[in-house]
Amino acid sequence: MPVKRLKPTTPGQRFRIANTNSEVGTHKKPEKSLLVPNKKSGGRNNQGRMTIKGLGGGHKRKYRIIDFIRERHGDVATVTSVQYDPNRSARIALVEYADKELRYIICPTGLKEGATVVSGPGSAPEIGNALPLGEIPLGTIIHNIELAPRQGARMCRSAGNYAQILAREGKYATIKLPSGETRMVLTTCMAVIGSVSNSEHMLENMGKAGRNRWKGRRPSTRPSAMNPVDHPMGGGEGRNKGGQPRNKNLVYSQGQKTRDKNKASSALIVDKRVSKRNK
Repeated sequence: MPVKRLKPTTPGQRFRIANTNSEVGTHKKPEKSLLVPNKKSGGRNNQGRMTIKGLGGGHKRKYRIIDFIRERHGDVATVTSVQYDPNRSARIALVEYADKELRYIICPTGLKEGATVVSGPGSAPEIGNALPLGEIPLGTIIHNIELAPRQGARMCRSAGNYAQILAREGKYATIKLPSGETRMVLTTCMAVIGSVSNSEHMLENMGKAGRNRWKGRRPSTRPSAMNPVDHPMGGGEGRNKGGQPRNKNLVYSQGQKTRDKNKASSALIVDKRVSKRNK
């Protein structure tokens, strides 16, 4: 699914690289039965105080209920439409079962209107089908991976993401994640065949600051432009580096380990992710 560079008819269009949305069907309105209110906090807590910077405004949205569990095992569903979801980078597919029940799923690359998907043990390892890791052939590209049985998908859910099954031993399957981390997951956990759609999402360019405001993102001031009282990296004569990048609470933003070394799931990690800073 390609992207397009717009003609510079306005300053905001000059650097805009937009998605063609060629995979999105003609079904323009979302399914009302699968919509719930999505209240915004604007970065404020229950006392009205700002606790998160950079949030506020944005276009009003409704949340689309996504089926991350895929518990209707053996039931065939037909893809009725592929739609845009303002709450996530991936596209979503509206599927309809034989009893007319409608559900949204994360749309994998290559899944089109009219295709059928099925979930559960014994399903064919085809695009869009959900299977236990114990039944997926080695080397298969997967997404929407559970960390615990019946928990629902937790990993590889954003645009273009995918993992790969490397090996199986006992009750665990070894998978390689997009970050480069290799970890073990129970073979009874479910995963969906294929990669997540909208892989060109990373190539898009907003073109102007206003598009970020539509998404609910407010401008952020560079720490080096602040005063010393406002930020550890502020102040100085001229343009000073201000030491190693850190946030307002003196926590380093690069290189500092944030994972609990006593976390139980650390025993399941075979190879840690590759740090860009330590390359």
